[in-house]
Amino acid sequence: MKKTLPMKALILALAAASGAFAQDAATTPPALSAAAAPAPAYTDDQLLEEFGWYIANRTRVNELGLSPQEMTVLLKGFKSGLEGKESPYEIQKVGPAMSDFMQKKQAVILDALKKKNQTESKGYFDKLTQDKEVITLPSGLRYQVLDAGQGPHPKATDTVRVNYTGTLIDGNEFDGSDRVGHPLDIALNQVIPGWTEGLQLIGKGGKIMLFVPPSLGYGDDGRPGIPPGSVLVFKVELLDINPPAAAGAAAK
Repeated sequence: MKKTLPMKALILALAAASGAFAQDAATTPPALSAAAAPAPAYTDDQLLEEFGWYIANRTRVNELGLSPQEMTVLLKGFKSGLEGKESPYEIQKVGPAMSDFMQKKQAVILDALKKKNQTESKGYFDKLTQDKEVITLPSGLRYQVLDAGQGPHPKATDTVRVNYTGTLIDGNEFDGSDRVGHPLDIALNQVIPGWTEGLQLIGKGGKIMLFVPPSLGYGDDGRPGIPPGSVLVFKVELLDINPPAAAGAAAK
């Protein structure tokens, strides 16, 4: 008997995808304010085209590096699904081979991305060496003190209260205290090595730029929004320092 997605489940799936699309669109700042330009009108074809693009990006199929021939075959399967046809193969049987195929695809892409980032990282750090205000430590960490702050510096076992912004070398922001709207308390022995080492270089009230190589960041693993082998750039303001005992007492 042909297995089909129940109508209620289909509607819920489309609603979820549409809701996610609307949420993503709402968080993307418009180029012009609503007062400056009226909302554009779109045809049904344009909306379907955009929805197709969104699905490809949301499911990360676009990251598989498919050749034109592979894209043609993928679209063939997509079309079959849209037409409500049976799966061309038994999913239970094809599953392991498909999983292996996708893993190999992803491994090739990640390796190429890692090599690309390594080349870009080298060029970025070579340029940094020309800046006399940027200091390189034996670990490979580069830093620039914007404000030395006052008093003793934090230790690796301390918890610090900070405002910070984290970007990639292309300027794309991947993290920051502004995302939650308030400073964050961070234990220096529970973060990437670049932070543990870097925050010990300034005192309370200080500000520092950290240029963190992959070896002191997330290495070749990457994170959501952080490709493997990425250099991380942080601008950090050290607001307060809490030794372990003080931090424990404050939590009671």
